[in-house]
Amino acid sequence: MSSLSREQVFKKLEAVDTMPSIPATLEPLLRYLSLPVDQLETQKVVDMISHDKSLTVQCLHLANSPLFCRWHAVDSLRGAVVALGLGRMKEVALACSFMKMLPKQIGGIDPVIFWEHSLGCALVSRHLARKLNLPSADKAYLAGLLHDIGIIANVVTLPQEFGEALVLARTREIPLHEAELEIMGVTHAESGGILAARWRLAPELVAVISYHHTPERATEHRGLVALVGIADLLCRMRNLGYGYAERRLVDLIEEKAFSVLVEDCPTLQEFDWARLTFELDNYMFEVHRLVAALYRIQ
Repeated sequence: MSSLSREQVFKKLEAVDTMPSIPATLEPLLRYLSLPVDQLETQKVVDMISHDKSLTVQCLHLANSPLFCRWHAVDSLRGAVVALGLGRMKEVALACSFMKMLPKQIGGIDPVIFWEHSLGCALVSRHLARKLNLPSADKAYLAGLLHDIGIIANVVTLPQEFGEALVLARTREIPLHEAELEIMGVTHAESGGILAARWRLAPELVAVISYHHTPERATEHRGLVALVGIADLLCRMRNLGYGYAERRLVDLIEEKAFSVLVEDCPTLQEFDWARLTFELDNYMFEVHRLVAALYRIQ
């Protein structure tokens, strides 16, 4: 257990000067992409992206990935922007920003493994939202991508304690957030909420980041929070977690996230989970391949 009290940990998280921030080189692009899509100019977005080599290459990788439903090769930045769509470019820019913030070692977690989980959760969240005919498929993707930013906050502020929590999680084969709570007194979800507020992320993203392990505690955007919580669990149960296997039996219908999501989507109880499990096999293969390619360009 950390020698710091829970209150002291929160004060440290809120006061730390070394908390990651969005790279200055991408701030103008993110501000511009915050405008309504009908006010954006494709060529201006292309010009702004072209100043960042890693973002340029990331756009090309994503545009050519089967995960984004591309059937024809895209070989130019403009073609990639058009293929992905202006509405998705903010997601891509935020993802690139996030990758630039990652330390070389995330408290003992290989950054590639961390990104595989994050991107896997994003893709499964979007897939679920579409299958359930929810209107928030794009929001689900970004929420899934950013849901674990609290891990970065914990690594920056409490590196020793987080390392101990990760060792405990691996040794007992338990969820990381349970080990964090035992060692540090706070979870990456709680830390992530502080970081998300500092970055001034959208309210639905703050809710997902803060409550994806406890969706029943969310007071707003509960459906999206629960959706990402289910996607996170599905990924962890299919060896797309933090580099170790969790020893637990999962019955999704018994999960609190499932109960919360049913409130927003009553048809969920008739959803074909067996078919989804089969489809996830192909997803995971492509996620591994895409993340490895994206991370090597950083």
